[in-house]
Order: sequence, then C-alpha cells, then structure tokens
Amino acid sequence: MGSKNEVKSETSTVIVSPLSDVAKPNLVDDVEDVAQPVGNVLDSDDILNSLKTLLNTIEKLQKVRLEAGDIKPLIEQMLDGKPVRSEELEKAKIGASTLNRLVRAYSDHQAALLKAQSARTLLSQVLSFNPAN
Repeated sequence: MGSKNEVKSETSTVIVSPLSDVAKPNLVDDVEDVAQPVGNVLDSDDILNSLKTLLNTIEKLQKVRLEAGDIKPLIEQMLDGKPVRSEELEKAKIGASTLNRLVRAYSDHQAALLKAQSARTLLSQVLSFNPAN
C-alpha cells in the first residue's frame, strides 16, 4: 500500500484540432493589401473628377456650338467658289474664329471622354450594389 504523501500521476491526452476558417484571424501578408482600400478610394475620386471634367467639357462644347451656329452651309458655299454676300462674309469671319474654339472644345471633350471611361466599371459596381447580399 502506499503512503499518505504518495502522489499518483496520470497522463492525460489533449487533442487540439486545427482552427476552422471561421475562427482563423485574417492576417495581412503584404502591406499593399492594407493600402488597397485607400487606393480604391483615391481611384474613385479620380474617376468622379474625370466625370465632372467630362460634364464641363460637354457644356463648353455645347456653348461653342451655339455660338458658331450653322456655318457649315456658308463655308461649303465659300469652298465651292460661289459668291457670298457681305453679311454672310461677316458671319463667316465670326464662324471661322468660333470654329477654332469649337475644334479645341471638341478635342478637350474627346480627351475627357477617354479618361472617364473607367467610370463605367465604378458605376456598375455602385449602382448594382445590393445591401441584402
């Protein structure tokens, strides 16, 4: 028999199971992963600014078109070598100077349109966002 001070030791086995995917913490492997949401916000700002620029160029283009009026028939008449009355000649002079502004406005509009194309993806994402998902 054993003495009063004798201690029996028992070995216990503890089974440790791997953490489930739900319980695993999300660890960041790369610093760029942390900066991604900030980058997306900056991209969104750039895209929205490009849309504002596009709207401004459309307004300018429309304004210059109104100022130029319909000078195409008059210029075609001059290019065909047909005689032009004095009031038509004055209108052609004004139209020619406006035509220069019209070409610049059209060029600016085309550049803004090209830059704003990335807005399509953002608009699709934002407008199709469903909070229920």
